[in-house]
Amino acid sequence: MEEIKCSDNDTNRKQIMAVHDAMDILNGKWKISIISSVCYYNKRRFSDILNDVKGISNKMLSKELKDLEMNKLIKRTVIDTQPVTVQYQLTEYGLTLKKIIDTLADWGTEHRKVIVGK
Repeated sequence: MEEIKCSDNDTNRKQIMAVHDAMDILNGKWKISIISSVCYYNKRRFSDILNDVKGISNKMLSKELKDLEMNKLIKRTVIDTQPVTVQYQLTEYGLTLKKIIDTLADWGTEHRKVIVGK
């Protein structure tokens, strides 16, 4: 394994703070799963996300979507159909998370192989 060399303390502090800032926005049990659902399917209805994210309640999904919308990661669009349809998609800013979501998916696949052997 390659040895990792540390930067100076000021750089380390800035990097740690940047990770803290990112985790402050993406924290909790559900946000990454919600973002990945919308990311991989492009546009999702509330019920679609509810089906994708196992175990989340309607109330929690609604709260998390509002939080992600407030942080400009998800855009909510109301479509004038009968009944009214609401779609969610990543904003241009939210799309900057795609590389992170893909990397997490790759890591998760490899981790499953290490732990389960499949």
